[in-house]
Amino acid sequence: MLLTCTVSSIAALLKPRGRAAPRLTLADTPAFIKDQLGMHGMSLSTDLLAGASPDVLDKLRDRADKAGCACLLLIEPDPQPLASEKKADAAIDRVNRVIRAAGLLGCNSAAISIDAPDNDAAFDRVVDSMRRVMEKAEQLELNLLINPRKGLTAQPDRVTDLIKKIGGFRVGTLPDFDAAVASDDPEQYLRRLTPYASAVLATMHEFAEPEPPDDDTPGSLDDLAEMLLAPEAPVHTTFDIVPLLRAVVSVGFEGTLSIDYRGGGDGTLGVMQSRDAIEGGMEALAE
Repeated sequence: MLLTCTVSSIAALLKPRGRAAPRLTLADTPAFIKDQLGMHGMSLSTDLLAGASPDVLDKLRDRADKAGCACLLLIEPDPQPLASEKKADAAIDRVNRVIRAAGLLGCNSAAISIDAPDNDAAFDRVVDSMRRVMEKAEQLELNLLINPRKGLTAQPDRVTDLIKKIGGFRVGTLPDFDAAVASDDPEQYLRRLTPYASAVLATMHEFAEPEPPDDDTPGSLDDLAEMLLAPEAPVHTTFDIVPLLRAVVSVGFEGTLSIDYRGGGDGTLGVMQSRDAIEGGMEALAE
């Protein structure tokens, strides 16, 4: 399982500071993620590419390849009305443009969410619309992932039924921790959707540094050395990430786990804390 960074987590670095230039350019982002955050891949959101020409995307792909931090996933944040009789054609055109951009970036996946009510008529219209966009995805050998949201794709069984109805090997899911936690059974939610995923969004929020133990009873010298040399990972306070990681691991997931830090404060610090918390959680599961 590859741990990567969602660039929107550090989007503040890409924004101008008054009259000052941004602290980070998009072209330099792959090297920053590799060298400063210690990760070897990234996920991009289309809103960070507004106005970017094909030449800009080619340059970004080249810089990412040279940095050893490829762009693996392109995410469209705006839900697409693929079930709408009036808006479906425009939505299909938008999804096709996202797929083409993902291809230029060298991504192996693009992700969308679907704006549709949960009824049979909407289900059938979404299937028809998705089959139309899958032609471009299959042509480019690119996976198109559905990021579940309220409405038609709120329930895992509904999403998997949709995928089976669309058919083919290039349509899948993009589960995320926030949606899992909002469900009735977070672990079961991820166990149902992760087998169809080539990427999972590890959405993270707030952290608190672990407090030292209250027990003053001296231990062995080995215990003391271990405590000093291997401090505990940051604690994610918004929800417990270990059960979520356990669910992802339990289905044999070997794809991309993309950190999507949405908390306050310094996004760079948030990503680093997220990385350390996830690595600590994985070590705890291994033990």
